Amino acid sequence: MKSGKWIFAHRRDAFCGKFSVTDVFTQYQVPFTVMKPHVVHPLSEKFAENLRDFAAICRVVNGMKRCNIGCIGARTTAFKTVRFDEIAMQKYGVNVESFDLSELVFKVGKLSDDDEKVTAKKAALEAYTDFSCVSEEKKNTLAKISVVIDEYIEVYHLDALALRCWNEMEEILRVCPCVLLSELNDRGITASCEIDMCSAVTMRAMALASETPTTVLDWNNNYGDDENKVILFHCGPVPNSLMTDKGRVTSHKMFDKTDAGSGCGTCEGRMKAGDITISNCQTKDGKIIVYASEARFTEDVIEDEFFGCAAVCEIPDMQNKLIRLARGGFKHHTSVGAGHMKEILKEAFVTYLGYDWVDIDV
Repeated sequence: MKSGKWIFAHRRDAFCGKFSVTDVFTQYQVPFTVMKPHVVHPLSEKFAENLRDFAAICRVVNGMKRCNIGCIGARTTAFKTVRFDEIAMQKYGVNVESFDLSELVFKVGKLSDDDEKVTAKKAALEAYTDFSCVSEEKKNTLAKISVVIDEYIEVYHLDALALRCWNEMEEILRVCPCVLLSELNDRGITASCEIDMCSAVTMRAMALASETPTTVLDWNNNYGDDENKVILFHCGPVPNSLMTDKGRVTSHKMFDKTDAGSGCGTCEGRMKAGDITISNCQTKDGKIIVYASEARFTEDVIEDEFFGCAAVCEIPDMQNKLIRLARGGFKHHTSVGAGHMKEILKEAFVTYLGYDWVDIDV
């Protein structure tokens, strides 16, 4: 209270009154959010900031306690790191709708190149990013896959999905679906690759918190000798809105190495510098266990020949955090969202959704 306002006529009970409210909520076991400072003027910028943060918490809670995630394809045998407990997810309101990849391939095969949906989708994809190096045959196939995925989204009301992206699509359909995941993420449908359903959960939560698209990236390479910097990378699920430009569709170097011409569809580029949040979860003993930390993408240069979409990420005390992630059994992926939102995620996950929290920032 300002000087000269201490007289009885100007006194307020907000400070102790807040404790009265939280006391009663606690008695009745009603979850609630408290923020800093304890009391603040309702016309101040700090109050507006608190209000924005609470709105973000509410979006995460409301969006995640009733959430449909599509699982398109089975886990690739070698990727035991992306195993998950579907029943555990259901306990937290995350419903999984599962689809066999053979059905997707069958549906793609039934679509003709001149189908109205296919031609419209091809035009939309060409407007989305640089397809100048892609043949008409490959563009048609990618458009058909996207049309089929859209049907799953519409029919099953999917909020997010994870896709088995290799190596059947490359062997059978002769394309790599990375750019389709990029476009879905930019469209507001959270899309993870490699059947990483846990990353889809944290991607979806961060998209709700920030109201911006998110992505999933590999923990990829050292950046020189800097122990607080790492290159985060993936073949192409990064939305254009997180890139410095529109990106370009190329052919996947890993597939081309052993099966030339099978990997067209990666979306290459570089990610924008700025504050980010990293997060991921796992299912264990019927629980969802989650972490989040804050970092930033730098403007450090990555050589042009570096494959895929990447950024140099600076993470304070990174080596200790990586040890905690390793000992905690977390994935080779991390979900990434623009802006700092660790405390928003923690409040939503722990106070309201009942996830277990691992603090890697200690």
